[in-house]
Amino acid sequence: MTKRYDAVIIGAGHNGLVCAFYLARAGLKVRLVERRSVVGGAAVTEEFHPGFRNSVASYTVSLLQPQVIRDMKLEDEGYRVIERPISNFLPQEDGGYLKLGGGLERTQAEFRRFSEHDARVLPDYYDTLDAVADVLRDLAMQSPPNIGDGLKTLIDGARQGRRLARLSVERQRDVLDLFTKSARTMLDSWFESEAVKAAFGFDAVVGNYASPDTPGSAYVLLHHVFGEVNGKKGAWGHSVGGMGSITQAMARVVTALGVEISLDAPVDQVLVDGGRVAGVRLESGEEVVADRVISNVGPKLLFEKLVDASDLTDEYRRRVKGFKIGSGTFRMNVALAELPRFTCLPELGEHHQSGIIIAPTLDYMDRAFTDAKLHGWSKKPIVEMLIPSTVDDSLAPKGQHVASLFCQQFAPELPDGRDWDVEEGKAADTIIDTVEAYAPGFRASILGTQILSPKGLERKFGLAGGDIMHGNMSLDQLWSARPVLGNGAYRGPIKGLYMCGAGTHPGGGVTGAPGHNCAREVLADNSFIGRLLRRG
Repeated sequence: MTKRYDAVIIGAGHNGLVCAFYLARAGLKVRLVERRSVVGGAAVTEEFHPGFRNSVASYTVSLLQPQVIRDMKLEDEGYRVIERPISNFLPQEDGGYLKLGGGLERTQAEFRRFSEHDARVLPDYYDTLDAVADVLRDLAMQSPPNIGDGLKTLIDGARQGRRLARLSVERQRDVLDLFTKSARTMLDSWFESEAVKAAFGFDAVVGNYASPDTPGSAYVLLHHVFGEVNGKKGAWGHSVGGMGSITQAMARVVTALGVEISLDAPVDQVLVDGGRVAGVRLESGEEVVADRVISNVGPKLLFEKLVDASDLTDEYRRRVKGFKIGSGTFRMNVALAELPRFTCLPELGEHHQSGIIIAPTLDYMDRAFTDAKLHGWSKKPIVEMLIPSTVDDSLAPKGQHVASLFCQQFAPELPDGRDWDVEEGKAADTIIDTVEAYAPGFRASILGTQILSPKGLERKFGLAGGDIMHGNMSLDQLWSARPVLGNGAYRGPIKGLYMCGAGTHPGGGVTGAPGHNCAREVLADNSFIGRLLRRG
């Protein structure tokens, strides 16, 4: 007799694991099918050079929702995050540097070296950012109002709009600024120092194939500050054991609840019968029968590869085709014989435990994007280096280190028909040269590397276009319109099909919010009233 599941989830990344947890806790029979031989999606820790381990793609913690951490009791499974002593360290082109973080007074003192004005307005800037980020924190764990749900759309819209309506007019203006303006326009209205603007503007291009001059890039900045670490808003930190320690802990929790996890089980097709999903067929030929199919893969992969075109309307296929992807991201992991020594601050110190940002000005970031559009990658790319082995000795041999290099801007597809598999070594050399210019001797200290171009990220993790966000975080692809207006509340266009990945609200990052919210919608539909409302 064929085994039947209440739900089959495609992809055992962190959102798939979170979704499985809430469904299994409610008593549903759940099976996770994962194409790779390990759970975790892009949040995994792997050995990439003998004796050296690191977070392969996702590499730092802040956005994982406290409710998810509490509900899954991840701390009982060893979840532990070490906060950065300062947020970021930015070497400057003139030989100076700027440190961001470590408390308000300390950051103000640092800013005074660049601008008395910027130090003075910093508290007001933080208050503004935090007030708007609080709106995002509130909305992150709520399902967007779904266009087409009649009275429910109006009720959900009014309920979620209440928080915005309670804000002062000044704060509502701030919300509008942060959702629509470019990062440069927004930061120019606050600060005068180019170094200070770069310190905040970097967040606007993380996972965003765009210039800080692009309208809407201010929102991407905001998206990266609505998280928290150990109760501290906006803080970032390192997960001991790497990002894979988080997803491995999640896997243990869901397995204990009876969730079945199948590895090396890529999906060939979502099965549809009579206008309703019937399960999935794996590439092995096995058919997994389920009442619901929940996709943790991106919308592009789901609707262009796994769902048969005949099961979608022409209009929906056109909308998916227009869904914008490509985060412009290039990832490297580097084994080091020693810590890099920066010309501007050669001694070893707290800056090695922070985010080391090579992007000294907004103009630098703009040129990086322009270069990538013209040539495929930046002549001087934007690089964030983290060295987690400075706080976690489980990642590298004693006295040696691992570094994550998160790099922007690299075209999802190279111009002139060039292939990333051929060109990635040249791009990696450009990245190393960029770091070398600020930390002489860096190249000589490298013992081994792991290189993931946009194409490599797609091949390894199933990220269409190498997009770490599963889709651009632009205003037309947020909230109720993520991924498509009318399917913005985690339900797909086929009955019984749901979506729980970063291609849904609130978007990219290791948040767990899409998985949590999707599970809530599945359970709502599974209730007696939900079945009545959605019958037929």
